[in-house]
Amino acid sequence: MKLTQFRKPPSTHQRLGALFGEYVVDVGALAREVQSIGGPVAEWLPGISSTLELIQRGPKALEDIQRVIARAGDEAISLNEGVISAPEAIEYLPAVFPGKIIAIGRNYADHAIEQGQKPPEAPMIFNKLPNSLSAHNAPIILPAISEKVDYEAELAVVMGRRTSKVPEDEALEYVFGYTMINDVSARDLQFADGQWTRGKGLDGFAPLGPFITTREEIADIHNLNIEGRLNGKVMQASNTGKMIFKIPYLISYISQAITLEPGDVIATGTPEGVGIFREPPVLLKPGDVFEVTIEKLGTLRNPIEG
Repeated sequence: MKLTQFRKPPSTHQRLGALFGEYVVDVGALAREVQSIGGPVAEWLPGISSTLELIQRGPKALEDIQRVIARAGDEAISLNEGVISAPEAIEYLPAVFPGKIIAIGRNYADHAIEQGQKPPEAPMIFNKLPNSLSAHNAPIILPAISEKVDYEAELAVVMGRRTSKVPEDEALEYVFGYTMINDVSARDLQFADGQWTRGKGLDGFAPLGPFITTREEIADIHNLNIEGRLNGKVMQASNTGKMIFKIPYLISYISQAITLEPGDVIATGTPEGVGIFREPPVLLKPGDVFEVTIEKLGTLRNPIEG
């Protein structure tokens, strides 16, 4: 299942959406339609509006939603404009509003090498800040304090359960799903500071989405092609199997020190091809469009504005 958060202009009401064929279904509205014809619906479901609430309710809640979605083809169900929308008719929100975003640096060997660095011997952990969250189709605003804003296409892991000191061989059981993130980076701030928080934590520097693909949909998370495209040109092309530290190891490693909560996001690192290390460098500028595509998960797209 692919899940999202969205608004439908001119309404500012947040909704929980699920991909249904070529359309996005408002899960709460669909639940109310099923309820109106006497169908069985979990009592909380008609009011659902966020992926975080769904995740916090646990696996049973996802099963409740799956049963409601299965009723969408019922001839008695009215799939009107209040229930179903074309993807281009909605305003996407970040795929989840996490309590924290933990990011991993230099997790692809070729990305470390293009920086003139050795691959790390242990995961390099930093954080993206809540104010940096943004969404599919939302513009990335170039800040006045930076002249070197760069892109980083990454796979994001969305946690499904409270996770503390979990063994590596059990770690994937704690995952809710996967999505795309662009670890936008102000390189001049990042390099000048000597640490990464400010350069990677600016407003809007973590577009996330558009959909979370639930874990059971992906047979092998370490065998997915990943691309970063600037104005349609492929700048980054790799495979998640090339991660130095695989996802179960990252979850276990982080959770030995930091408790992960439902909805928390781990950005797993970017492959080679970022702009700053190209000759000459290729940095983001107004009018550009950057896309992150991961096989079986979808595409995250963001225009660049000055």
